[in-house]
Amino acid sequence: MATTPPPFSRFEWIIAWRYLRARKAEGGVSVMTWISLIGITLAVFALIATLAVRSGFRSEFVGTILGANAHVTLYSYGEVNEAGVLDRSLKDYEALAETVAAVPGVTRAAPLVKGQVMANLRQRNAGVEVYGISAADIQGIPGVAQSEEAVGDLARFEEGIAIGSGVARELGVSVGDKIKLISPNGVKTAFGTSPRVNAYEVVYVFTAGRWDIDRTRVYLPFAEAQAFFNREGVADEIEVMVEDPENVDALALAIQQAAGGTAGVWTWRDASGGFLRALEVEDNVMFIILSILVLIAAMNIVSGLIMLVKNKGRDIGILRTIGLSEGSIMRVFFICGAFTGVIGTICGVVLGCLFALYIDPIFSFVNYVMGGGVWDPSIRGIYALPAQLRLADVVSATALSLGLSFFVTIFPARRAARLNPVEALRYE
Repeated sequence: MATTPPPFSRFEWIIAWRYLRARKAEGGVSVMTWISLIGITLAVFALIATLAVRSGFRSEFVGTILGANAHVTLYSYGEVNEAGVLDRSLKDYEALAETVAAVPGVTRAAPLVKGQVMANLRQRNAGVEVYGISAADIQGIPGVAQSEEAVGDLARFEEGIAIGSGVARELGVSVGDKIKLISPNGVKTAFGTSPRVNAYEVVYVFTAGRWDIDRTRVYLPFAEAQAFFNREGVADEIEVMVEDPENVDALALAIQQAAGGTAGVWTWRDASGGFLRALEVEDNVMFIILSILVLIAAMNIVSGLIMLVKNKGRDIGILRTIGLSEGSIMRVFFICGAFTGVIGTICGVVLGCLFALYIDPIFSFVNYVMGGGVWDPSIRGIYALPAQLRLADVVSATALSLGLSFFVTIFPARRAARLNPVEALRYE
């Protein structure tokens, strides 16, 4: 009694491999196979490269945001003073900082004094934002204290100021130079308020990684900032750092409760929420667009298989006549199409991963060929094109490509299986 061979038997693979190696007379099939292969390779490469750059952008922006900014900002709702002006300063800032620092999950709470002034050196001016902070607390800011491109000695912070590299470039400043900070709200006299002008030695120049921070940020010792901005005995806000910034929303309520009912909280997600939501929308749209690109590339497999079925009609008729079932014929042509999809996906994954891993030299080459200036940090906020290769992105791109390749292959394979052997051999 004859036994039915199991699906995807060895002879089905042999026939499929024979069909894939088209003879010269069937060159059209071979060309379509190569077109399908190259199309899927490029589509998968584009998908992985885009996902890697997308992940790199988010990681880079979030990293620079968290590296130089508070995870949670604690501020006062304010109260109207005797002069009828809303006073939002924090008078008991030291006790408040200690209370917030004791909240589980909080790593640091630092009082700040903030103000916008003009920095001047010789004939050059720049608008800057001054952060008054203690020497111990500035050591806990990764983007400042751990800056790889920093110049100077942060241990001398109490003797001068720390400025961003963008401010240094704008003013032509180097470590050891003295710059003037000019505030319009200075000394009050009988003739009104006169601007306050103080000179400070630059002891440290940092690069936080974001153009807007490096271009505007200046750190001043806390006590000096209180005197400069007429904030004696008060702070403007409390800068809070937490262990897990990604889950900062879970700690925000506990921090606010510890601070009391007169204080409000502002997380880094609140400050950058619009940007993060825009990134998510862009990510979803780009994934859909590139998925369509993969589908278009996979449709080339259909064209190639239809041509192959047409050219192999006689062979199909003979195979059916000698006893091959419709299922065997379908599996043979399914293997032909799936093989193209698998090889194209593998090649695309390799190219996409190499692009993500070697994006810096690739970008440098493109920048050199274009004559420089391809990337403007003043517009994009960061200094280079980032890429972060994640396993989840590679898996999703691979699954999408293979799934579409296998799906579109089914229809021409079924057409081959249902071909009537009598009609296939009638004119042979």
